[in-house]
Amino acid sequence: MATAAWVGICASNPPAVFVSFRRDRYTCANIMEKKAFTVNIPSENYIEETDYFGIKTGRKHDKLAGVGLIPVKSDMVDAPYIKEFPCVIECRLLNYVEIGSHTAFIGEILDVKIEEAMLGNGDIPDIERLKPLLLMPCSTSYYGIGKYLGKVYSIGESI
Repeated sequence: MATAAWVGICASNPPAVFVSFRRDRYTCANIMEKKAFTVNIPSENYIEETDYFGIKTGRKHDKLAGVGLIPVKSDMVDAPYIKEFPCVIECRLLNYVEIGSHTAFIGEILDVKIEEAMLGNGDIPDIERLKPLLLMPCSTSYYGIGKYLGKVYSIGESI
């Protein structure tokens, strides 16, 4: 498990995300070997554990034993996920790009697991229920989610 600041959606067809790590990180070698990764989205309740994952290296520490969280074998890929985290995205490695000090890994989303309690109307993930933990790399700070501001592709219609 590793804490990543650089994570995001990068395509809708096929559905894909990217995650980027410095090349010297143990996680990079694991992703290259397994050709897969999971994106575990922690809630604010797991800020200490998430930070610990970024402090310690898997080369020297069993990170999950250190925090008492439970690893689970993924259904679709050869990469574990954390049972306690409310949302998990299982990805098959599609490609990777070396960019300066980092390697950006692009993964096709094969499965999304989300706790039912985190779903809102229409069984769509509700960000206010999920309360994802966000890492702002430029300020090296963690944040939660702010208030709802409006619907995409409709707010600008008044202009």
